Amino acid sequence: MTTIDTPALIVGAGPAGASLASFLSSEPYAIKGIMVSAAPTTSQTPRAHIVNAAALECLRDIGLEEACIRGGTSGESMLHTRWCHDMTGEEYARVYSWGNDPKRRGDYEDATPSRHIDLPQTVFEPIVVERAMTDGWAVRFSTTFERYELNADGTITSHLVDNVTQARFSVRSTYLFGCDGARSPILRQLGVPLIQQPGQGLALNVLVDVDLGGFIDARMGNLHWVFQPDEDYPGFAWSGLIRMVKPWNQWMFILFPQDPDTAKFVMPTHEQLLARCRAIVGRRGADLPLRIVDVSKWYINEIVAESYAVGNIFCLGDAVHRHPPFNGLGSNTCVQDAFNLAWKVKHVVAGAAGAGLLASYSPERQPVGLGVVTRANQGIRDHQPVWKELGLLEDTPAARVQSLADLEQPTLEACRRRERLFAAIEATGHEFHAIGVEMNHRYESSAIVLDDEIQAARTPPPWPADPILYHRSSTFPGSRLPHAWLIHRLPRPQHTSTLDLAGHGVFTLLTGIGGDRWKAAASAVGTQLGITIVAYSIGWGQDYEDVYRDWNRKREVAEPGCVLVRPDRYICWRSMDLVDDCEARLRKVLEQVLSRS
Repeated sequence: MTTIDTPALIVGAGPAGASLASFLSSEPYAIKGIMVSAAPTTSQTPRAHIVNAAALECLRDIGLEEACIRGGTSGESMLHTRWCHDMTGEEYARVYSWGNDPKRRGDYEDATPSRHIDLPQTVFEPIVVERAMTDGWAVRFSTTFERYELNADGTITSHLVDNVTQARFSVRSTYLFGCDGARSPILRQLGVPLIQQPGQGLALNVLVDVDLGGFIDARMGNLHWVFQPDEDYPGFAWSGLIRMVKPWNQWMFILFPQDPDTAKFVMPTHEQLLARCRAIVGRRGADLPLRIVDVSKWYINEIVAESYAVGNIFCLGDAVHRHPPFNGLGSNTCVQDAFNLAWKVKHVVAGAAGAGLLASYSPERQPVGLGVVTRANQGIRDHQPVWKELGLLEDTPAARVQSLADLEQPTLEACRRRERLFAAIEATGHEFHAIGVEMNHRYESSAIVLDDEIQAARTPPPWPADPILYHRSSTFPGSRLPHAWLIHRLPRPQHTSTLDLAGHGVFTLLTGIGGDRWKAAASAVGTQLGITIVAYSIGWGQDYEDVYRDWNRKREVAEPGCVLVRPDRYICWRSMDLVDDCEARLRKVLEQVLSRS
């Protein structure tokens, strides 16, 4: 049996695996390895589609944000989420979504330089896979991972099979990354326990070609809930969530069975699906050509792994967090898992960090995964009050039609019910405007230094009253670097975000007027530790001008103080002011972060 040696083996070429390969291959300390996938090619079904600002910021770090924007649909096309009878007919309600609410737009612009886009997985995966291959990763599709063995020298031997030739071969690597999806054989062999709640049944994905462009102007949005109270609900589809795939001629019809008991589910015939899809389009679109492209089913899971890593085996993406697509958090969390892990592995392989740095991955990302799984499942539950107040849960068509008609009545009870309905619709904002759940991550691990905060009895600032809907920026260690627009004194065509000063595989130190000693310390300590630390002064007459005073409001440290930012743009330490020996203090902090002390 042939054995191939490589520093890193990634199993899975989806959003998690391909993003990880792309991040690992970026400079400095680039790592090249092998990525395998059991699938014959990149995804042929557009399962994930929302790419949020937090994920785009990661991709922006290696220059892939623009490619994603070009391949996707802009946020303006994601204007609304609607509840309607069919795609061309009567509408029950709508809400603004994905940062398009005029009342919320400023919250998004204050938090990030990036904007949500709709980018189907079928388009996103080739972007990141091509980047990894261009940077030197060997990518093999139609290749199944069977099992791994731990070797006496600390390496890992993975046994694989070529699905085309049936030839078996092995890969010996220092690191093994399980990005192998919801039925991850790597996580299963590791024996990591799962935190698992009862599932909420299954759903059908029906990919449909039908051109609705002539109707969309009055219905602008990429998500449409379809309910037909005047009809008998077919058992396989009592409701449908229709989402745009290609504007405006390809759609995913997500059908939810009436009975959540998966054991009782009977797969509908092609004719039944076709009839249901035509009913969803509606009578006004009865003459439109319609073609079913693909049908698949998926389970509404609520599962997260207790740990993401054992030794030099790391799992990320759907292997460790499994949940429905509500809030659009799935592939975005995969990308962020990869971004968190990649810089740590690269620094360890390069000898710039001790192996203990890798132990920070699971404590930092597992709580995020738990929160995402919980939020996504609550997202689907948040819709139930809307259905109830619309009368859609009544048992018969006659009762549902009457209940819907009652909403129009000038009675006190109808008035109260309308108020309950409006409140229920507003509550779905926790899915469609959840910038807080996307960005309110605060890491706690050995790679975050809190000594100065503890000594001064400083505690993290509290989250907003609603931490799902609203983001609060902070420089408290463990927080993501706050975004603020900066310029040079002689303005250039483009402003610069504080986020763009940081990242790119290196540590960044930000200071202000009077902080020159920190900049000198960064240069000296970088040389001593053999790492790159870039340093910038922000303020009046400094390297970058804070013309909007946003950084002044967000930095939380004095002008001569400093904020130290990790390569993943998370703050690992700050000094509220100058100290007697800046160089000694900075070196001690970095030795702790990099597990070199």
